Amino acid sequence: MTVRKSFTIFICIVIVSIISVLFLSIDSATFDVLENTNPVLLSLAMLLVVLGWCLDACKFIFLARAAGEYLSFRQTISVVWINYFGSAITPMQSGGGPFQIYLLYKNGVSVGKSVAITLVRTLQIIFLLSLIIPFSIVSEADFIQKHTMLKWFVVYVLIFIVIASFLLAVSIARPHWIKRWSNGFLVKMKRMGILKPRLLLGAARWASREIDNYSTNIRLFQSTGKYWFMLSVLTAVVHLWVYLSIMPCLIMAAGFHVEYMQCMLAESLLLFLLYFVPTFGGSGAAEGGAAAVFGLFVPWNLAGVMAVAWRLISEYTGIALGTAVAIKLLGWGGAEKVMKKESERLDNVDK
Repeated sequence: MTVRKSFTIFICIVIVSIISVLFLSIDSATFDVLENTNPVLLSLAMLLVVLGWCLDACKFIFLARAAGEYLSFRQTISVVWINYFGSAITPMQSGGGPFQIYLLYKNGVSVGKSVAITLVRTLQIIFLLSLIIPFSIVSEADFIQKHTMLKWFVVYVLIFIVIASFLLAVSIARPHWIKRWSNGFLVKMKRMGILKPRLLLGAARWASREIDNYSTNIRLFQSTGKYWFMLSVLTAVVHLWVYLSIMPCLIMAAGFHVEYMQCMLAESLLLFLLYFVPTFGGSGAAEGGAAAVFGLFVPWNLAGVMAVAWRLISEYTGIALGTAVAIKLLGWGGAEKVMKKESERLDNVDK
């Protein structure tokens, strides 16, 4: 599927989702409440988005320094924005990585280090989101008990935390175990007919090479670049806090009181879930899920409008800027080549 076609599908899903959410939620009273929206708090929400972009760019700078590379803010802000574009045109937001790696490589960072930097940056977000859940369980137990759906999400995330934490620790301390498990998994895929026998050896070599590459660069973060790495972790914490503050800010702008920790819990569960939604950029699920989260804190006739406003401010602006960066630096043809190379790297593993 071409990049243009993927982007068109994303736009179509977004339009249908917005219309559906608004149609199912707004009524005549919605506009009366919106007239009293606090412009100062609304502007603050927009400023938080811009601050989030800046902090995300700083994370790339610090991770690059940890890997022995030097990047400017101007270089990394483009990497931040193009991630929005790549995530929007691929299922489970998986396409941001190849575009980030490409821009980092164009800025003089080796492919191996670029892969490690983008991977660690993503893992930081996921694990920080994961850490919010146990803390929220203790501090907001009554809130979770009131909402059955939240309880199921909490259980799902906790299971993921345990498994992911174990695999991360093993990948650092015993990477050869990961190789052994990976090879075993590939053999099972061959037996099930999912993986062709002629590709088994190539797939095993590719997996081994990627694991070695990951292990080498992770050790670099732990040794000579450990202080820069810790600075990136601290920046990631502040960045996540800033991003999670956008939703409460919008609720307060509409004139409603909100418990910050409760909103943070619900929002973090939604963001965590969107990493595994198979639609392009998580579209559809993101709009509907955001409306459901807002519905926990505001009347339903406002939840849809606020969900669309949240997505517009926090995501659609980034996607628009990322699209502009992709077209300016790559063009549609160049973007197509980046995605094609990534696809060939995964498909032609026997080379």
